Amino acid sequence: MQCRIKPKQKAKGNLLKRSAFEIGDQVIEPGSRHTVELPIGTLTDHTPVKLPVHVFHGRKPGPCILICAAVHGDEIIGVEIIRRLLGQSALKKIRGTLLVVPIVNAFGFLTRSRYLPDRRDLNRFFPGNENGSLASQLAAIFLKQVVARVDLAIDLHSAAVHRDNLPQIRISPDQPFAEKMAREFGAPVFMRSRVLSGSLRESSQEIGVDMLLYEAGEALRYDETAVRVGLRGILRVMRAMQMLPAGSGRKAEIKTMHGTSSRWDRAPHGGLLRAFKGLGDVVEEGELLGVISDPTGRYDHNIEASEAGLVIGRTNLPLVHRGDAIFHIAQVRRPSDAEQSIEQYDIALQNDPLFDDDEEEII
Repeated sequence: MQCRIKPKQKAKGNLLKRSAFEIGDQVIEPGSRHTVELPIGTLTDHTPVKLPVHVFHGRKPGPCILICAAVHGDEIIGVEIIRRLLGQSALKKIRGTLLVVPIVNAFGFLTRSRYLPDRRDLNRFFPGNENGSLASQLAAIFLKQVVARVDLAIDLHSAAVHRDNLPQIRISPDQPFAEKMAREFGAPVFMRSRVLSGSLRESSQEIGVDMLLYEAGEALRYDETAVRVGLRGILRVMRAMQMLPAGSGRKAEIKTMHGTSSRWDRAPHGGLLRAFKGLGDVVEEGELLGVISDPTGRYDHNIEASEAGLVIGRTNLPLVHRGDAIFHIAQVRRPSDAEQSIEQYDIALQNDPLFDDDEEEII
């Protein structure tokens, strides 16, 4: 696979030299790493805000991929995954080109908010408009100058505030290459999910860029398992795309489950929630998930699983209103094997050396 914008090859004696990679006003030569800062606006005190793009341009040709995080400003797990990724010595051996954007929504990141200052959700304003709102302008800059350059994008997300997600990969339907890479990523679960209007995934699909959407953990919180699964998954995908040399060490066997569909079970009443099930638990239809009580303890209302499946998301907040989403349950193939698969996954993750000896993780 070659970059969507194919670099020309320049003759140098009897050899071919790979062309430089151009982005913004910068030119990155083969075999080098550079950080490009794309201007996106200013704060109210006139402090400039820029979109940093870390570019690793390999000496040898290969695919071009993007890793990005914090499209929602409070989803910081992806930022930590990228921080660790940028410290990997393996990136010195890269083929092709890697673009890394640790923080897409700098405005929300600075204020610990999901949204932009105009209260707009950036992930509902793609493909954007260069003359539109702040959200539209940022979406247009990111899509046109960064996303449109790549063959594959991995977009790192977490659950919203007071919710938690089991590490999972979501892809759009009818994207065979994305599905292949989702399996290579090796999260506990991958799912085909509908594309939301105005989302980065929708616009990426429209311009022919495959995307893996990684969901794990909770907004404004670190989760070590979510971080390790995400970092290892990115490196596995890069190896599968031959951007990095195959590891020489023994790797733990990871099996990812295919979630065929999912739904949220919601609170039948308001009150105080006592949850009996956690992420990765397998439930049967009608099984008790938790109890909602009133503050006096006079009334209890059971929450029962509407379908059998695997808990891939849940609320962490014990105060609930009627209709609040409580448990997110995915229907998986062979649900009777799912619990054992999750246990085996946890063991494999603990025993996985993660990197070769010369590719130490920087934590």
